[in-house]
Amino acid sequence: MSTDSLVSCFHLTDSKIKMPKVKTNRIKYPEGWELVESTLNELQAKMREAESDPNDGKRKCEALWPIFKISHQKSRYLFDLYRRKEISQELYEFCIEQGYADRNLIAKWKKPGYERLCCLRCMQPRDLV
Repeated sequence: MSTDSLVSCFHLTDSKIKMPKVKTNRIKYPEGWELVESTLNELQAKMREAESDPNDGKRKCEALWPIFKISHQKSRYLFDLYRRKEISQELYEFCIEQGYADRNLIAKWKKPGYERLCCLRCMQPRDLV
């Protein structure tokens, strides 16, 4: 295949062929990650255990309580470290973007009157059935 046919095939005006970017799964952890990594890994392990735990004889809402509790612990842990300036804003934002903390719950904690909110579900209106 000649260069002219490749150029026409890719609809490029110059003679260089541009390759698509390769996506990688490598995550670059920000500075200070070592401080929170062990605690977050422990809480992730507890979360997996709570999710796989059988809920025999429990109501549907009771089965979800341990999951909400662990989610609250992770979010509160990161939020408190950030408020006390023990972790950088870069690390804080990285943890939120990676799903280690709940951005919406933390946003509520920053507002007056919501400091002790355990989960966003508590402030939702009840479903009327």
